Amino acid sequence: MNGPPWPDRRVWPAAPLPAWQDHAAQRQDEPPPHPPAQRPEPTARPPADPKGHWFPLAVCMLLAAAALVLNGYVTNVVGETQAPPPAADPPSPELEEVRRGGPVLNITANGPSSARLPARTIALTFDDGPDPAWTPQVLDMLKKYGAKATFFTVGSKVAKYPELARRIVDEGHELGNHTYSHADLAALPGWRLKLELSLTQRALAGATGLHTTLARPPYSSTPAAISGRQWAGMKALAAEGYLVTLTDLDTRDWSRPGATNIAAAALPARGRGAIVMMHDSGGDRRQTVEAVGAVLRELTGKGYRAVTVTGALGMPSAHQRAGGAERFVGSALNLVQRASETFAGVLAWVLLAAGALTLGRLGLFASLAWAHAARNRGGRRRKGRAPVWSAPPPVTVIVPAYNEAAGIQATVRSLVDTTYRGRLEILVVDDGSTDGTAELAEALALPGVRVIRRPNGGKPAALNTGIAQAAHELLVMVDGDTVFEPATIGHLVRQLADPAVGAVSGNTKVGNRRGMIGRWQHIEYVIGFNLDRRAFELLDCMATVPGAIGAFRRSALVALGGVSADTLAEDTDLTMALCRAGWRVVYEEKALAWTEAPTSLGQLWKQRYRWCYGTMQAMWKHRRSVLEPGRFGRRCLGYLALFQVLLPLLAPVVDLMAIYNTVLGDPLPVVAVWAGFVVVQALTGWYALRLDGERASALWVLPLQQFVYRQLMYLVVIQSLATALLGVRLRWHTVRREGTFSDPGHAGGLSGEDAVVGAARMRP
Repeated sequence: MNGPPWPDRRVWPAAPLPAWQDHAAQRQDEPPPHPPAQRPEPTARPPADPKGHWFPLAVCMLLAAAALVLNGYVTNVVGETQAPPPAADPPSPELEEVRRGGPVLNITANGPSSARLPARTIALTFDDGPDPAWTPQVLDMLKKYGAKATFFTVGSKVAKYPELARRIVDEGHELGNHTYSHADLAALPGWRLKLELSLTQRALAGATGLHTTLARPPYSSTPAAISGRQWAGMKALAAEGYLVTLTDLDTRDWSRPGATNIAAAALPARGRGAIVMMHDSGGDRRQTVEAVGAVLRELTGKGYRAVTVTGALGMPSAHQRAGGAERFVGSALNLVQRASETFAGVLAWVLLAAGALTLGRLGLFASLAWAHAARNRGGRRRKGRAPVWSAPPPVTVIVPAYNEAAGIQATVRSLVDTTYRGRLEILVVDDGSTDGTAELAEALALPGVRVIRRPNGGKPAALNTGIAQAAHELLVMVDGDTVFEPATIGHLVRQLADPAVGAVSGNTKVGNRRGMIGRWQHIEYVIGFNLDRRAFELLDCMATVPGAIGAFRRSALVALGGVSADTLAEDTDLTMALCRAGWRVVYEEKALAWTEAPTSLGQLWKQRYRWCYGTMQAMWKHRRSVLEPGRFGRRCLGYLALFQVLLPLLAPVVDLMAIYNTVLGDPLPVVAVWAGFVVVQALTGWYALRLDGERASALWVLPLQQFVYRQLMYLVVIQSLATALLGVRLRWHTVRREGTFSDPGHAGGLSGEDAVVGAARMRP
């Protein structure tokens, strides 16, 4: 190390603090600001994190899942798309009798009976509706000729268009049950068949206040076409109290053969009566509407009457008044179905927008990172050449430490083992550690290193103590679990030659990359942190100079009143305050710091919970910046609110929809979308790793990051937001240190050439 040696290596006590720093040295018995940014006393009972919000979250997820399932259930309604299969069952006397009978079946325990319509009587029936486009046109045509008809409605469509069901009843027509989702009764288990019928009755009750005794199985036709499986379904219908209604004349209008052909198929021969099957939904029914007019014109001139099915047979109306409870339940069902459809539609657009925003962000940030790298290769910063120091300025390095015994010696060694040629002062501020951190730092007896003891008060208080004790204007801050490369301090200080720069963010790298969790964090640091900071510099909206590595002007920090204790993310809070004060904050990718990342999911949760909650605190604290002149507030807070709060809150629903579509729908689109996003992320990650000089082979864990790690990150956001909304005072979560850098032979958990660099970096 360069610069004069320190003659006295004793442990220095903390000096009196200046007035601007008094708030960071508050008495231990004083209540901390809300929420606190300090660790509780070891004997104090830590406040509990909020737990109750997980129950509302689970309820919301269940409701969302129910809405998606219901919407998926009803959107499966497509109506007739093909002719019913021909009957090819072993002969049965009962079934043969039914096939020879009429289209209206009364199936009782004593056996089936059937009925035909009297001569010159026609019952027009319309399946699969109501439909907002075609049902009104059919009703208008019927009204024009004074005809009545029977509409076999699908329950889910009644729930969606209750006003059409009411119009059908109000104009004297008849309703029938055509199941809730147009399900093939021949393929349904008994419970599902009953559910289909019951839901339709409730939908009718909610829409019209009526029940119906008529039912028609979907995909049915004439009695002669009944199959054995269909016959079993019809008997189940009869067991539920329904009069089964088939048809005499199936027009097959669903195939759109032309209005003339549909009308010809609907005309009875030689004055006979007939039930005619048509459709008022399930596709373009223009030909059907035209054919209805042609049929009624033709039959009216031949003395036919067009009536309902029960009217044609001289039976009482199929309509029965529903009870008050049934009407209430039906109205609720109809409302829930419409709400689920609206929810699914809105969610689809929101997720589409979220996907577009995510892809757009990746593309924009990759482009800005390329521009940043290209500019730096030319040695330029903004406009013109970056200024340079005439001589290396003196620097103070501040190391706040709380129970950092596992790594403090490696941190201090890396700071002393620097190639920086200016005067260097290293202040290790021990914040009331109980594990001998101060003693270990003192035991190194390294030149230029001063250990300052202070009562436990939190990281901001420790930093403010270091700022107050610093002898120089330029400050470098480093965490006690981080080690510097020999050239790091020089790279950081180089950017401060520009008088407009108030802070410099370094390039933090994960040292312990062994294991899946370490590899995931390595990718996240390179892509999510360091790549983003290149873009943030160009956009003038740097959100955070990380506590692990950052350089500052002491005068700028003093003008702000030091490091605030208002939030748990003191680094984010400080960076935002500097930007609001008009200082530029830049990123120096060559200033490398190797930090120890959490090695377990529990430790990772604690760290990210504190980061996320602290960031939300900082956003709230600096919320007025969005109204201030300049671009920082709108860009920075807008970005954080959108990409680090709002979109993560939508992530659980994304996973829910993916699981739903995979299990109950076609999984190929889900897999394709997932693969597409992974490919885009991999390309972005490859470029980010290339910019940082890292191996692209690390990307093999990226697809696996979508499972467990991604879910952990968005649950952290949910927990943090709940904590903030509930006003809970979050305690400082300490992360257990493994001493990654304490053994030079360990080399930070790296391998190959990285291990060689790491070992050289950490030599005594």
